[in-house]
Amino acid sequence: MKASRASLSLSRRRLDPFSDPEARAFLANNLLGLEKEALRVSQSGSVSDTPHPASLGSALTHPYITTDFSEALVELVTPALPTPGQVLDLLRDLHLFVYRHIGAERLWATSMPCVLGGGGGIPLARYGGSNAAQMKTIYRRGLGNRYGRVMQIIAGVHFNFSVADDLWPILQQAADDRTAPDDFRSSAYMGMVRNLQRLGWLIPYLFGASPAVCKSFVQDATTDLVSFDDKTFFYPYATSLRMGDIGYQNRQEEGTGMKACYDSLDAYIRSLTWAIQTPCPQYEKIGVKVNDRWEQLNDHVLQIENEYYSSVRPKQITDWMERPTLALRRRGVRYVELRSLDVNAFHPLGIDEPQMRFLTCFMLYTLLLDSPRIDARERRAIDANQVLAAHRGREPGLMLECREVRLPLKDWAAEVLDAMQPVAELLDGGQEGPHSQALLAQREKVADPDATPSARMLAEMREQGEGFAQFARRLTEQHRDYFRGLELDPDREAWLQRLASSSLERQRAIEAADDIGFDEFLRRYFAQSEAHPVELTAPAGG
Repeated sequence: MKASRASLSLSRRRLDPFSDPEARAFLANNLLGLEKEALRVSQSGSVSDTPHPASLGSALTHPYITTDFSEALVELVTPALPTPGQVLDLLRDLHLFVYRHIGAERLWATSMPCVLGGGGGIPLARYGGSNAAQMKTIYRRGLGNRYGRVMQIIAGVHFNFSVADDLWPILQQAADDRTAPDDFRSSAYMGMVRNLQRLGWLIPYLFGASPAVCKSFVQDATTDLVSFDDKTFFYPYATSLRMGDIGYQNRQEEGTGMKACYDSLDAYIRSLTWAIQTPCPQYEKIGVKVNDRWEQLNDHVLQIENEYYSSVRPKQITDWMERPTLALRRRGVRYVELRSLDVNAFHPLGIDEPQMRFLTCFMLYTLLLDSPRIDARERRAIDANQVLAAHRGREPGLMLECREVRLPLKDWAAEVLDAMQPVAELLDGGQEGPHSQALLAQREKVADPDATPSARMLAEMREQGEGFAQFARRLTEQHRDYFRGLELDPDREAWLQRLASSSLERQRAIEAADDIGFDEFLRRYFAQSEAHPVELTAPAGG
């Protein structure tokens, strides 16, 4: 049975504002950004045990080159820019700059990590001697204690999207909404977040590139993963093990997790705040400060907001040491972060321009689509659909649940892509532009599952007689050769050198500004509220 097309098609009320050429023109001012993670590995393919190179700048303060969980997990961040080409050009140059400063090391080409010797060999990210730096490292130690370090070095790509400021008054007028403009914007973005969750299973199907994993990654001896060879596990129809239940997630079924409420921005903030303030008996067993070493920031359901794993997040830029929930409360939602993208193993950047154009279309579509609240049954269906698409997405006849109706993934996906066509045409100013072409490429994947990245990966592994680690190492070498064959524009290199130097100066200023001990620093951080800003000294220029 097919899903009701009415539930997927955009209403005339949503599309009518774009009959105005000026409104259509504003679509060119939407902003896009990327956050791309990559594991630094040795020449032999093992996790690097060297510190984040100082020549790259300070991981604490550099705006574009930092680290995630581990010293070895590089994170490259672009600012918000108007076009995919601009974003990818900067991402390319960031890769080039990194490669010039990591010697014989490589950036691993896939989301799932290289051969591992357990979590003990995975170094925590370190950010210097300041209180803020200590907090970041302790938070990561807590993640390792709670979920295991191995889970934390899975890499991904995050796609950030915001609507042009000039569009909001037009959308609000079309909706005949009389609330304050900031409240309308946040409400619309929260509707978008709900729709991205409803349709989130589509992303691992179309772009999942982690159908297999090195056996050294899997800690559970009772796993039902299938042996691809003596060193590789997989599922025959998997798309994204990263997005399945072997990846990092908050384990609600074990009593240690929670589910955020997306009914409204207020409900979302309250659910995260509850988790940050509520002790968790299982995490109490770890201890907080044990023998004068901090093992986690606290023993609550979440240490801080960022611990909550979700495929999509509403975001606001934070001020110095401002808690993310308070930034959202004070200034509303500024952009939405889609976090479910695997690293594209077949592209040196981990993502390409057609993919970004499709995602732009997808994000705008989910913003314009009607978005009722998510009830308990739909919440369960959303979670189940994600795992099914991740573990079995290419399975013939696979059924998902759509608003209490079961239907084939292929039928639902085809209907979604058809419903996105008007958005692609709006973005292109016609029917033959790059967004429509990107949409057509995804239709081909729905019609032929063998065209998906996950299927291509497994097929290539079979053809080459490779396990996962061999396959990933081969692509890692290809990507390294690609970057070594490019020249970094001298002006761009000089700019990145200046950023590296200024970030180190900024780190030193933060360390010099510390005037209290860490215990008091942490107390003040968690004591901040909507009415009371954080009572922590911001260094000059911050």
